[in-house]
Amino acid sequence: MSAHCGAMAGTVHDVRRRVPILQASATRGYAEPPLRAPGLVGRRQEVAEVKRLLAGHRLVTLTGIGGVGKTRLALHAVPGLARAFGDGAHVVQLVGVRDASLVPLAVIEALNILDASGCSPLQTLVDHVRDRELLLVLDNCEHLADACAELVATLLEESARVRVLATSRHRLALDGEHVLEVQPLATPSPGERLPANAALEYPALALFADRAAAVLPGFALTADNQDAVAALCRRLDGLPLAIELAAARLRVLGVRQLLERLDRRYRLLAESRADDRADDHGDDRAGDPAEDRAEEHAENRAGQHPRDPAGDTPGHDQALPRHRTLRAAVDWSHDLCTPQEQTLWARASVFPGSFDVDAVEEVCAGPGLDRDELVDALTGLVDKSLLVRDGDAVHARYRMLESIRQYGLDRLRETGDGAEEAARYRVRDWCLRFAEECERRWFGPDQPELVRRLHAELDTVRSALEFCLVTPGEARTGLRLAGHLWFFWFACGTWVEGRYWYERLLAAAPEPTRARARGLWALALMLLVQADPARAEPLAEESYELSLRLADDTEAAHTFLTRGGSALIRGDFGRAREVYEEALSRPPREDELMGLVGFKHVELAFVLTIQGEYDRATALCEEFRQTCLAAGEQWVHSYLLRMLAFAEWSKGDRARARTHARECLRLKRVVGDVLGIAMTLELLAAVHAGDGEGRPAAVLLGAADRIWRHTRSTTTRNESHGPVRRAAEERARRLLGESGFENAHREGLELSFDQAADYALGKRTAPRHPGLDGRLTRREAEVAGLIAQGLTNQQIADRLVVARRTAEGHVERILSKLGLTSRSQVALWAVGRHDVDNGRRTQEADT
Repeated sequence: MSAHCGAMAGTVHDVRRRVPILQASATRGYAEPPLRAPGLVGRRQEVAEVKRLLAGHRLVTLTGIGGVGKTRLALHAVPGLARAFGDGAHVVQLVGVRDASLVPLAVIEALNILDASGCSPLQTLVDHVRDRELLLVLDNCEHLADACAELVATLLEESARVRVLATSRHRLALDGEHVLEVQPLATPSPGERLPANAALEYPALALFADRAAAVLPGFALTADNQDAVAALCRRLDGLPLAIELAAARLRVLGVRQLLERLDRRYRLLAESRADDRADDHGDDRAGDPAEDRAEEHAENRAGQHPRDPAGDTPGHDQALPRHRTLRAAVDWSHDLCTPQEQTLWARASVFPGSFDVDAVEEVCAGPGLDRDELVDALTGLVDKSLLVRDGDAVHARYRMLESIRQYGLDRLRETGDGAEEAARYRVRDWCLRFAEECERRWFGPDQPELVRRLHAELDTVRSALEFCLVTPGEARTGLRLAGHLWFFWFACGTWVEGRYWYERLLAAAPEPTRARARGLWALALMLLVQADPARAEPLAEESYELSLRLADDTEAAHTFLTRGGSALIRGDFGRAREVYEEALSRPPREDELMGLVGFKHVELAFVLTIQGEYDRATALCEEFRQTCLAAGEQWVHSYLLRMLAFAEWSKGDRARARTHARECLRLKRVVGDVLGIAMTLELLAAVHAGDGEGRPAAVLLGAADRIWRHTRSTTTRNESHGPVRRAAEERARRLLGESGFENAHREGLELSFDQAADYALGKRTAPRHPGLDGRLTRREAEVAGLIAQGLTNQQIADRLVVARRTAEGHVERILSKLGLTSRSQVALWAVGRHDVDNGRRTQEADT
């Protein structure tokens, strides 16, 4: 497989996503819109404290019991912090990650890392952040505490400018960690006389009023109801989640009715606990009802911790009563649900992350919950604030807060009869059908939509794969599921994760099956993208031989891409041509994957071009282009266009090469193929250089280099791609001279992916470095110079003898005034300004 296919990555990655704050599901490189955090109420001091702690320390952990608002506080603080970090802030939602070994992959996805180096996930992560200045927000670490602690310790040790904000019920127990315990919201004392503006003084009351107004328009705190609201919030210990659950009841009950029913439940709970203690003391025999088991489980999570056997979580003595308060509030909400809502709550708790209506229908419908009842039950849980609706008006998704999900899971387990295991089997079966459908529709017009859906369901798919690995007898099914996802990991640039699953599943399922044959060539595909033909080739050959033994002609045909690709990357074009000629010597089989068929055309056309058979190469591309056009396919089509341009450039027809390369680039922007964009930029650079246009050639080479560095790809060193790059660079250097080339190349390095594509398409000129234009004050210009020297905000503050906050303010104003988005751009501006100043002084001296 040549570099042309070896760089097939990034389909529907949004290459425009160069923003200060990024968030992914604990899943990935793909970023859905950040989780919507409802307005934060009463946490101004905590937000300020988070910022203060992060200004002086590299690791800050927000701790507190479930439902106290740790996640909401962190998400609210992040936007104000992001501009202080040159490479932004990145949020990693770990709530949907159940396997500790997936934590580095979740962070890789959140940082949008496309890595072709072949290193381990943790080493890949370290290499990418080592020289960056960024804030990493790890949300919901408690169930992965050891893995999170190991990752954070490694990142902080291996980098100098990475800071971490973590949320967890427990501290991570690392040296240098600073803990901020998030307390419940303040409530009035019993019998306290409330002022007219009590909500301004007591955040718990303000939160209740805010959430109540959302469900009961026009609600406001008044002299008539504020005492009852205060008593209600006090009864709920000021816990935000408990308060929000109570406020949702205002659709059917008044405030005093809410308080009366809540008081009644607490009295019953207290009497029940007293009776249990008396029984235990009287006959020395403890009862073990399901509720007590769940409560004991919650209390254990609140107090003891595997990494913290002493149970020294701050506020531990207060945590247990507050956990009981939250448990009682959730119990109450559960009792007020209809039987159908209770059933849906329990069954949907097996989804580790978010889900849509299609998935919940397949997994949750059954005895006690008919399909035609499901949407009403879903609506009821949203209305009661037990489900959170995410997504947009077109793509609705739902998720549970972790405390609510754990409660539902406890209820599911209480039903007995293997209910939880049965639900997880249904999740596995749904994932298998879903992956099969996506693969079947992949070669067609729905690629962007399919990738969006796959990214959205990634937490669920991962949980199904892990279930298959840990459940006896299920590894083969897991390998089948992974086998249908080859295109997703391959096209979207998540090769590290693809390797992770294929390696584990192939080891767990050594039986000679069709699923194993596919898993072998799929793993070879991931390895070839990472330029590892030595490992890929024997896997591809093993897959071919196994397919022949199984008399599976279709899977045997699928192996040709990787068998020929190994030869191409080694530079053995004769062997590669032999493999691809054989592959295309017969029509595709009915069930053959057309995406792989298309890339065999691309690769054979490449070999033919290298060997000087330009006309046959272009005819081969044009032939399969018609298949792509008829199907509405874009991904393979973009590679066919690039191969046409490569053949035409090689032939000397630079005008047609420029036309097809630009057409290719437009399509690659649609599918978001990042590495394909880089290769096309270099081909266009070669066209410009051949036409005597040195500056655009150098700019485009710089833009491509930015992508290569970002992905750590070795494509430019491959025998199959290197000649294009070398021809472009050698000609451009001759045209511009060393200094001219380096200046233009540096300008290209500063272009974003979209800016580079616009420049290549002739829609914009490359940005020249602004000269000394008076937009910055003298002090701001001095700060810009210090940024160019590589100083951090703290180091700038120390150098200028000012507060860090003052230095951060200077940096923010510099970015705003110059219209820049990163510290590296400021550094380049400062270097350019320095050159202008030196030029002026030289001219003045000459005069």
